[in-house]
Amino acid sequence: MAVPKKRTGHSAQGSRRSNWKATKPATTKCPNCGETVLTHTVCTACGTYKGQPVKLADKAAAAATAPAKKATKKTTKKAAAKSAEEPVVEEAKAEEVKAEEAKEEKTEE
Repeated sequence: MAVPKKRTGHSAQGSRRSNWKATKPATTKCPNCGETVLTHTVCTACGTYKGQPVKLADKAAAAATAPAKKATKKTTKKAAAKSAEEPVVEEAKAEEVKAEEAKEEKTEE
């Protein structure tokens, strides 16, 4: 194991540590509330990051108020096909239920 032969002097120690400095952290202003915030961190005052809420309660509230995103072309085609089929299926089921109710009423009389 390597062991130093002599003790390091104060000036040599100081010269070595001359580049070891504390730096002032970079700060920005929160776009939501305007408070000073460390960069790349969540605002401690309002709980947002890059204008988006980070807290679960805030996310739910923002999702409820925000409009839905546009769907891609593939999903719109699929959704259109499903929505076209659903009313037909629902109408057929409704007619079957009405027919069964009518039969039950006739049998009761």
